[in-house]
This record gives sequence, structure tokens and C-alpha cells, in this order.
Amino acid sequence: MSPREIRIYGDPVLGTRAEEVTTFDASLRTLAGDMLETMDNAGGVGLAANQVGIVKRIFVYDCSHTQSGLRGAIVNPVWTPVGTQEQTGPEGCLSIPGISAETTRYNQVFVSGQDIEGRPMSMVASGLMARCIQHETDHLDGVLFLQRLEAAVRKDALRAIRESAWFNAS
Repeated sequence: MSPREIRIYGDPVLGTRAEEVTTFDASLRTLAGDMLETMDNAGGVGLAANQVGIVKRIFVYDCSHTQSGLRGAIVNPVWTPVGTQEQTGPEGCLSIPGISAETTRYNQVFVSGQDIEGRPMSMVASGLMARCIQHETDHLDGVLFLQRLEAAVRKDALRAIRESAWFNAS
């Protein structure tokens, strides 16, 4: 396994909808392993394939330090809310370093998809895992969490990005 470069805000691949995965082979397993290592090295809890420049519908997650204790990958994820209860909390993104903002998401979701072997999988998730599923699936749809923010909060976040050293270095 090898860590990959995380694409940063402004890279067009982050606004690209990823394509369905149809081939479940060694290269997909390698991609998932590389993504987990990349996420771990960056200190994240989730990472979508387009964040490492690959436009395939797969994301990895690690909520093993939480009550859910889950770690792995979901291929071709589709989620729906379970109920109407929402959670609002700080959300950040490995592709937008150092920026976080209060973001509202559904508190509980049902997700289905496949594992890296192509086997069907599904789960009901709440809390951080539900937030992760929604955030990473947004990435696969070419949507950044900034687009989920209220207008005033988004304006402040975009100002912070423009003033950041990493944004001005590119």
C-alpha cells in the first residue's frame, strides 16, 4: 500500500461526479488500501476516491475510535435518511485543510452498496458514521461540504480559504 496525494480545494476533480464501479479486482482492493493509508496519515475519518484523483464511486472510513467501531470501504454507496432528526456539528475536509464549519446533516441514515469484493452490504448508521457517509457520498457526487453551509457561514469559510497559506501557495 502507498499513500496517495490528496487533491486540494480548487482541483476540478473534486467537482466531478464519480462513476459507478463495475469491476471488483485487485486494483480496487489496492485503491481501497491506499485510500485507508492516505486517510490515516492525514488524520481523517473518511476519504472519497476523487479526493485522490480517481473518479470511482468508493469511499473509505474509520470510525473505529467511536462507539460504532467501524472501519472499511463502501463501493457505489446510496443512502437515505432514517427519520427527520438532524445533527449540527463541526465538519471539516481533508481537501480543505484547516477549515471547519458547523454543518447540518441527518442524524441517522441507511446506506447500501457493495464491499470491495462486490458483495452487497448495507447498514444503518448514526452520529459520526452517518455524517461521514453523507459527506463522502457528497464528494462522489462532486459536492463539497461548503455547499451545505448556510450563506453567511459559507462566506466566512470561503474567506478563510482565500486567506490560508495552502490556498495562496498554489
